[in-house]
Amino acid sequence: MLGLRYTADKLEEHLSWAVRERPAPSQLLEHVLGQEAARKLERRIERRIEQSGLKERKTLESFDWNFQPKLDKQLVLELARLDFVGRAEDLVITGKTGTGKSHILAAFALRACQHQIYVRYARCVDLLDDLYAGLADGTYPRRLRRWCAPQLLVIDDVGLGQIRKRDDEPTAAHTLFNLIDRRHGRSATALTSNIRLSHWGRYLGDATLAAAVLDRLAMRAIRIDIDGPSYRQHLARQRAKTHGGAAPEELEQVPAAPETP
Repeated sequence: MLGLRYTADKLEEHLSWAVRERPAPSQLLEHVLGQEAARKLERRIERRIEQSGLKERKTLESFDWNFQPKLDKQLVLELARLDFVGRAEDLVITGKTGTGKSHILAAFALRACQHQIYVRYARCVDLLDDLYAGLADGTYPRRLRRWCAPQLLVIDDVGLGQIRKRDDEPTAAHTLFNLIDRRHGRSATALTSNIRLSHWGRYLGDATLAAAVLDRLAMRAIRIDIDGPSYRQHLARQRAKTHGGAAPEELEQVPAAPETP
């Protein structure tokens, strides 16, 4: 009746502990209810992580800071406190592919879930696909509200992947602007991009609206640019040395297979 499912499952362990330690009644109650509360919190956090859309559980502890010496580690650790989320500020991280942008934001998203902050994560193309699907089936307002709702929305990989839309649908820039404009000043949005911000207009299909998106972000955004090498290519070179394969530079020089007539 009290919903103490974990306590019921661990009853034998609790009884054994009580016989062994002989605690006072108040200590026994504190021990049992403390473990029950901790388990419920653990389950709530797990649900938040599962519902966030995170594909991998990255942490800052596993980030190779030495590989990106130009990155301001103290700034990243300061941002990891997530105070910017409470202030409804935005965050934009740019840099070449493989420099750790997505790792950092995934770590922020995971930490936010652990702090019971409502988070959603999506690659830019997947978010846009979802909103375009809403235009097709009449559920666009509901889908847009769902993307507007999180306290922290992580939009990963702006500039990576092909945006799929029909000719009669609004541009990706228009769709993204509607979302950013509704969240602006109300909730935090964090984005990564592997293309120059000046190239967003070409990627999103409308230079004017892309500029409007960047204008909204510029008002309240913290900007980080990671100027460094690709960690993935570094790992690929290490594997090539260890196992004897083609290094990334060699793969780039391999000619494409001829098309079948």
